[in-house]
Amino acid sequence: MFVGVGAARVRDLFEQAKATAPSIIFIDELDALGRSRTNLAVGGLDEKEQTLNQLLAEIDGFDPSGGVILLAATNRPEILDPALLRAGRFDRQVLVDRPDRKGRVAILKVHVGKITLAAGLDLDAVAGMTTGFAGADLANLANEAAIAATRRDGEAVTLADFEAAIERIVAGLEKRSRIISKPERRRVACHEMGHALVAATLPSVDPVRKVSIIPHGLGALGYTMQRPTEDRFLMARSELEERIAVVLGGRAAEALVYEGDISTGAADDLQHATAIALDMVVRYGMDATVGERTFTSSAEPAFLGVERRSETAEATQREIDVAMRGLIATADARARDILATRRADLDRGVELLLEKETLHAEDFAPLRKAGVEMEGAAHAA
Repeated sequence: MFVGVGAARVRDLFEQAKATAPSIIFIDELDALGRSRTNLAVGGLDEKEQTLNQLLAEIDGFDPSGGVILLAATNRPEILDPALLRAGRFDRQVLVDRPDRKGRVAILKVHVGKITLAAGLDLDAVAGMTTGFAGADLANLANEAAIAATRRDGEAVTLADFEAAIERIVAGLEKRSRIISKPERRRVACHEMGHALVAATLPSVDPVRKVSIIPHGLGALGYTMQRPTEDRFLMARSELEERIAVVLGGRAAEALVYEGDISTGAADDLQHATAIALDMVVRYGMDATVGERTFTSSAEPAFLGVERRSETAEATQREIDVAMRGLIATADARARDILATRRADLDRGVELLLEKETLHAEDFAPLRKAGVEMEGAAHAA
């Protein structure tokens, strides 16, 4: 609010720390204070730059034997000012990443300590279904599973309760009160079964665990849930191409069954497919024509939430668009070929889905991926 207040508070902070040594200074959300100065607007944010400069000056005058330890945390290290990360300042960085499967089991053991688990419940099976969950997500999962058990008047939390909690976290609340006409329900069933059958056919895609046409969340009229079999850190080009095919499987099924009369239901799918194709071309250099180079700079922070794209010629932009279109068209053709070959499974799956509303992989054999053991799938629809 007043010029110089931020810098004065930084000076006061370090003076207090030195006066009460041994002590620890911990700065949470360091990016709020140490954002890169190259993106600060002239005039309005001069005070913020003054505060950062004072912090840098205090760190430079730091005496390692003074008994003061300086720690900071941020979720956005890429936007920090480079001066903060130079040797002698915040030069030791510790990555606290999302936990792997073993880590998720350990975290779950902490959070299930306050709830009663069913005899024989394997937390490793729960960890296998929660790839990508952070510690806070797992804490929320344990709480939601306990609530699910309470709703059914259960005495203990079962694996089915954890599955219901995962479904609620990932897909949102069920909206059974939402009235959908019979033609729309059939189209939704066709769309979701298209996703599921393409996923069940392609070898590198996560196996299908559940397909539902019950509306969830704010706008989802149905969903297909896949279960990762292992934590992944790298993806090959063939795997990304298969992911695009699965994403486009719903639209492909509609086009096949309704003879090209497609609907607006694939809007999110198209956005997801476009994002994967864009990353393949401009980030991972996976197109021979465009070349093995990147067209985005992760080192440069986004300005006003928009990622910067490095300057490229108009002809190169055209090549990028053509490459993306080719990837999506190839994946779409692949999905259509799979569904045309498995048309009988598609029609039978749609009828079964309309009847039961929810299908698990063990309920419908065509959804099972060869060589994959179904672990911990719920049986109640």
